[in-house]
Amino acid sequence: MVEVIWTRSALNDLRAVFNYISEDSIFYATRFTNQLIQRVDVLLEFPLAGRIVPEKEDPAIRELIEGNYRIFYLVKSQKKIFILRIHHSAKNIR
Repeated sequence: MVEVIWTRSALNDLRAVFNYISEDSIFYATRFTNQLIQRVDVLLEFPLAGRIVPEKEDPAIRELIEGNYRIFYLVKSQKKIFILRIHHSAKNIR
C-alpha cells in the first residue's frame, strides 16, 4: 500500500475550499471537503488512477477530478505519493 502525504499547500487549499463553501453552508462545506479527501483515498490502492496533468507533461505529476476541482499529486515512488494542490478548474494553473 502507498503512503499518501498531504503537503502544506494542499492542506491550505483544502481549508480554503472549506472556508469558501462554509460562507453559505457549513454542512455542505464539510460534506464536500470530505468528498475531496475520499477521492484521494483511491490512491492508496491505485496510485496511478489519475491522469497525467496535460499542462505539465510529466508522468509523475497526475491529477484526480472531484466536482470542479483538480487534485494534483506527485508519484514520488511506488510507496509514496504527495498531494500537491487542490485547484478549482476555472482558474489557471500557476
